[in-house]
Amino acid sequence: MKRKKEKTASRSAPVRIGIHTSIAGKLELAAERAKQLGCDAFQIFSASPRNWAGPALNPFDAEAFRQRRHALGLDPLVVHDNYLINLASSQRLLRIRSIHAFRGEIERARALGADYLVFHPGSAAGMTRRQALANVADGLRQATAARRLNGLQLLVENTAGQGSALCADLDELAELVHALPELNLGVCIDTAHLFAAGYDIRQRDGLEDTLAKIHTSLRLARVKVIHINDSKADCGSRVDRHQHIGRGKIGREAFRRLLHHPTLAGKTFILETPIEKKGDDRRNLQTVRRLAQARK
Repeated sequence: MKRKKEKTASRSAPVRIGIHTSIAGKLELAAERAKQLGCDAFQIFSASPRNWAGPALNPFDAEAFRQRRHALGLDPLVVHDNYLINLASSQRLLRIRSIHAFRGEIERARALGADYLVFHPGSAAGMTRRQALANVADGLRQATAARRLNGLQLLVENTAGQGSALCADLDELAELVHALPELNLGVCIDTAHLFAAGYDIRQRDGLEDTLAKIHTSLRLARVKVIHINDSKADCGSRVDRHQHIGRGKIGREAFRRLLHHPTLAGKTFILETPIEKKGDDRRNLQTVRRLAQARK
């Protein structure tokens, strides 16, 4: 299968906008929910994110999902991996389970026709960070061995740096990406994680410096998806707490500036904002849509 072309922006906005939707019930309902909310794109889990045993997908269900997603014009489709996976681990059992689970993530993402599979790099607890990064790279090689990705691209996500989490530092993220040229890893940048890790994107100069840093260390072309989340935690706190758009420490104006930045034109922005009461998902998405359509 040929690799799909880079997605273009919708007519009404300079970027593509989507949200993480539930797979409860029939798989294709996730696509229906995304369309009803007004998404261009969407993200899902392919199985429960808190259980190791992710079952193989029924091929008829997967086909129905693929057809419905394309009929609704939702593009791209992003799958997020299981929260339990820690490819950095040196503990034998956890490492074996993580590699096996990640293989399952790849198989399900392929079956669903996903464009991207986003994964967290894991934790360096009890190890040097260099050893932990080497473990992640080795785990990815094992998980992808003898498997054709068929157009699916793996995206490593930056973290807030909470505890021993890897890749809060953009140089560390770049080190992992560059260690695996054979996999052509892409990147998913989470704004709440970026901010909590100490990259102050609230002001114009801070955003410019951060984007320049991303481009220098990784190249912005590698950034395929941006998780657009406000932060309950302060800049540099290393605490991962997502907040509604415009109601956190980053603020509405910073997101307007981000959505209109010329180097991010055509990128896919996916919301992972909290749902604390009915309609929060729609309200957050509409806020982002308005900010994207607003004049500079």
